[in-house]
Amino acid sequence: MSESVFSAAHLQASTLYLPPGAWATVLDCLCDRFRAITREQWLDRIARARVLDGEGKPISVDLAYREGLRIHYFREVPNETPIPVVESILYADEHLVVADKPHFLPVTPAGEYVEETLLRRLIRTLANPDLVPLHRIDRHTAGLVLFSANKKTRSAYQALFPTRTIHKRYEAIAPALPGLEFPRVHKTRLVEGEPFFRMQEGAGTSNTETLIEVVERNGALWRYALYPVTGKKHQLRVHMAALGAGICNDPFYPNVLEDAVDDFDQPLKLLAQALRFIDPLTGEERAFRSELTLDW
Repeated sequence: MSESVFSAAHLQASTLYLPPGAWATVLDCLCDRFRAITREQWLDRIARARVLDGEGKPISVDLAYREGLRIHYFREVPNETPIPVVESILYADEHLVVADKPHFLPVTPAGEYVEETLLRRLIRTLANPDLVPLHRIDRHTAGLVLFSANKKTRSAYQALFPTRTIHKRYEAIAPALPGLEFPRVHKTRLVEGEPFFRMQEGAGTSNTETLIEVVERNGALWRYALYPVTGKKHQLRVHMAALGAGICNDPFYPNVLEDAVDDFDQPLKLLAQALRFIDPLTGEERAFRSELTLDW
């Protein structure tokens, strides 16, 4: 199975290349591969043109199965719970959109979130189904997210990240570390942890690097500036926890809070605060700063 993105009607669909099997129809394959979705639900989606072929045309219920056939389907979450936060758009032109994401709002559809994501909200607000995030930040993290608004220039902006020519500044509030010297560079190897959604530091050559500074001291808590050189999943959260200063209100690090539910009054104290880069189209320096703040 392979996943990609297909735009239609201002929504985004996942893509499935049908795997090897003995199914008679595409419907049979979908029912077998996604057993959490009932046959009746698939029939309803097909009837509402929510399952498309490789050309973007609605499939029929009796479309014959063929290995490798490309199918687009729209993910749906019945009775999706609204997330009571509001994003803002700091900048938008024909090529680039810069959004300020609040805590708790996912950037893209995943798990139980489809419509309640930054991407879907921006697509509706800007009426632009071609929006694609150029990078991601965690659902629990707030701050700046860049989006490509134009297919023709997307690759130029995407290249900023693997070439590390975009400079990112985060801010975090976490316990004081008076026994360590700052500024300091933390370089470790991050690997998948347990449960599946966590990361952890492991043995081997480092694949992550973060510059850490102290910008304000307030008793038992300090405000840190974090400058990630690399961009691994949960990198800043793992690095701070490894130093003995797990970021305030983090439900995953250093320990997983069992059955944790979103407390909108106690967000993770981590903010993607600033971005700076040379615009690949104009050659001009671009700098953006979040309008959100972290309080003590």
